[in-house]
Amino acid sequence: MNLDLINNTITFVKRKLVNAEGGHDWFHIERVYKNALLIAQEEDCDLTVVKLGALLHDIADSKFHPDSSGGDETIGPKTARLFLENQNVEESTIQQVINIIENISFKGGNFENCFNSTELEVVQDADRLDAIGAIGIARAFNYGGFKNRAMFDPNIDPNMNMTKEEYKKSTAPTINHFYEKLLLLKDTMNTESGKKIAFQRHQYMQGFLSQFYAEWEGEK
Repeated sequence: MNLDLINNTITFVKRKLVNAEGGHDWFHIERVYKNALLIAQEEDCDLTVVKLGALLHDIADSKFHPDSSGGDETIGPKTARLFLENQNVEESTIQQVINIIENISFKGGNFENCFNSTELEVVQDADRLDAIGAIGIARAFNYGGFKNRAMFDPNIDPNMNMTKEEYKKSTAPTINHFYEKLLLLKDTMNTESGKKIAFQRHQYMQGFLSQFYAEWEGEK
């Protein structure tokens, strides 16, 4: 494995995300990277592709590059490709990393990936683990505050049948996001390691929601 390539990628990502929103900053990448390395220990996969995919998966998140569809999904892959080409990475590896970036996101419950690989499964699980549990809760409310969204509005029900475009453009309260995405992630995990960790973090979120509603209603 080319350690210089991994170190250069870390330096590049830190520089690109220096002013990123708190839930999608370098520390998010670092957590996903650590999760991916943990999961990869149990899988037969290309560790270089996993490392690069984890480090570059959010190099230019479409949520922060709006277009008419709600977010330009081409910027991340283009940015990653240019960087990897400048590092003289072979095309087969670049394409595997691009496939991870293009297919990793949740994109709403009605979206189906058209590509699959063990490396994608590992990085996707690692990314989704960072969206649930205590960190996931913190990230959800951080992003909701960043977008000036309500925490909760009992008059606005979660939309469980959104299209990909509706999901990307949603302005719903943060609590709705638990039902529209976060509580669904446990059952989308690919690897056995990911499933075990997700089960624990899912339970934590359920406990949080019970406490949230109790406090909202002024109960003891």
